[in-house]
Amino acid sequence: MTNAGHRLLWTIIALLLVAGGATALAASLGTLPGTDPTALLLGADLIDRWRMAAPWSTLAAAVAGLLFALAGQRLLAGELRNPDGTLRGTLSHPGRRPGRTRLAADVLTDALVRDLTGNPGVRRARVVLTGAPPHPDVWIRVDLTADARAAGVREHVRAAVRRFAATTGCQPAHLDVTARIEPGHP
Repeated sequence: MTNAGHRLLWTIIALLLVAGGATALAASLGTLPGTDPTALLLGADLIDRWRMAAPWSTLAAAVAGLLFALAGQRLLAGELRNPDGTLRGTLSHPGRRPGRTRLAADVLTDALVRDLTGNPGVRRARVVLTGAPPHPDVWIRVDLTADARAAGVREHVRAAVRRFAATTGCQPAHLDVTARIEPGHP
């Protein structure tokens, strides 16, 4: 599953939990239409049906709890696992001949930082790589001097990213550049 897929899945789970909690809170405060704050959340009829179905109701609740726990464990294991080919420390490319080329992602980010700070208008740079190697997401933050020309720095960043793509064979799927300008001295 992609990073975007994981973010979407966790967002849906969070929204469901928030909606359930908000519904229970609204019912307990009596703001939910048709509810009494002094009444039980589960009606007497539902409690009677639960008791009539014993021990199968308890067994069904236990099985449902185990299934939810297993689904949660699988989801957490998927988040913690380092899928093959991600940029969590190592960039790996299959070569044209048998074998693979491996390179630490820190080496690539350091090289891109050095390339970006080669412009006199760029005081500092920070680079983060995420995603799969053929098309990683590249996040760049550059701190510019007060007298830096935006057009010149923009072209310098574009050229540095082009050199990065040509050198690594990785065309960025997403490029996010944030530029901060230092205040000038009075």
